[in-house]
Amino acid sequence: MSIEAKLQELNLELPPPPPLGGVYKPIVIIGNLAFVSGHGPLKSDGHYITGRVGAELDLDEGYQAARQTGLALLATLQQQLGSLDRVKRIVKSLGWVNCTDDFLQHPQVINGYSELMRDVFGEENGVGSRSAIGTNVLPGNIAVEIEIAVEITD
Repeated sequence: MSIEAKLQELNLELPPPPPLGGVYKPIVIIGNLAFVSGHGPLKSDGHYITGRVGAELDLDEGYQAARQTGLALLATLQQQLGSLDRVKRIVKSLGWVNCTDDFLQHPQVINGYSELMRDVFGEENGVGSRSAIGTNVLPGNIAVEIEIAVEITD
């Protein structure tokens, strides 16, 4: 089954690929690795999920923001690679959670992204190494930012 068919089966809607927010490339490909710049939780209406987890957002809302960030990453991969079927596996993910100083459940928030990738690409190819870090602010007050490295095929 193609990844696009899998997205339909899971009833997932990709947002538009996010616009550039600075001087960088959305993806840099070196050999069979694609390094994807940090993405935030862009929704299909073009707005981002904003707020600090532990203040304006609770754990579940942070989880949903991380999941939405995963959808934005998929949108960029699809646009830049031509097809999500070129993604062989998720290699490494780094997630930041915009949160209060006393919020300690960063991994549970980033699980929103990780579980999405597992559901889309499968246990073997969708789960890679990962870091989840809390921070006191992210650009535009977005709730989550995630960057990834993926192995791709030609």
